[in-house]
Amino acid sequence: MSNIIDKKTPGNDFRCGYAAIIGRPNVGKSTLINVLIGQKISITSRKPQTTQRRLLGIKSRERYQIIYVDTPGMQSRYQDAINHYMRKEISSALVDVDVLLLMVEALKWTDADDEILDAISHVEVPVIALINKIDKVKDRKKLLPYIKTLSERKNFTEILPVSASKKTGLDKAEQLLASLLPEGPAEFSEDQLTDRSERFIVAEFIREKLIKRLGKELPYRVTVTIEKFTRDLRGAEIDAIIWVESDSQKSIVIGKDGSVLKKIGEQARLEMQYLLNCPVFLRTWVKVKKNWSDDQLLMKQLGFDN
Repeated sequence: MSNIIDKKTPGNDFRCGYAAIIGRPNVGKSTLINVLIGQKISITSRKPQTTQRRLLGIKSRERYQIIYVDTPGMQSRYQDAINHYMRKEISSALVDVDVLLLMVEALKWTDADDEILDAISHVEVPVIALINKIDKVKDRKKLLPYIKTLSERKNFTEILPVSASKKTGLDKAEQLLASLLPEGPAEFSEDQLTDRSERFIVAEFIREKLIKRLGKELPYRVTVTIEKFTRDLRGAEIDAIIWVESDSQKSIVIGKDGSVLKKIGEQARLEMQYLLNCPVFLRTWVKVKKNWSDDQLLMKQLGFDN
């Protein structure tokens, strides 16, 4: 199928619109968007609150362009500034979307899922329920009562069992989603995959490696800023600062004789090279901003107002 988009007029049966993906933490939203787009643009881990900021993933095809909105996992347990920021990101994602994708986990339902259902009770757009991680269900017959119970909770446009990691059921979900979008021209060029810059994505790659390696020792209150990003014929040169909230966290990130920081840098650099398609020279530093995750001013200084 050709990826050339006809942008001439809205009346040519071309469809374009926004589809927000919402769900509790660690249900698979970022994995889904990476698979749908065909490239890693959103970081993933098994730790809650890995996704902190909203981003767009853009899928362009001959007859449609779907603009997926990836959101942080919804929760109300913590009340600090960063969690308030993430809740605002979710709320803003629900404004002016054309379709809502509610992602839940097969055979599991929690209080957080109830909170999300309540939060979207006012939306007037079609809502598709995606039951994710069906590959982990050994007896598929158990899905039937789960689907029935889910259908009784809300009048969904459709309920679709899928596996984001195994790419099961996603074609059907995408075709249904595309059919629900309004007619209109594409909003982004056919080769654009996200609204976020390369600087943003490479910073997230570093943060992902931190979360995966230090998930038990280091809380989610760690962020990364890119101080230098240049590219020439030789490759890319990137300077990154890892921000933590205490000297003890700084010691954990650096590790004995710098071993942890070195390993994190090596892992992140490999993904950067794949993304940028060129050699990458990466330098990293670790600095302390005490209690930055509960200080709105410090968060703005670290880029959370963008």
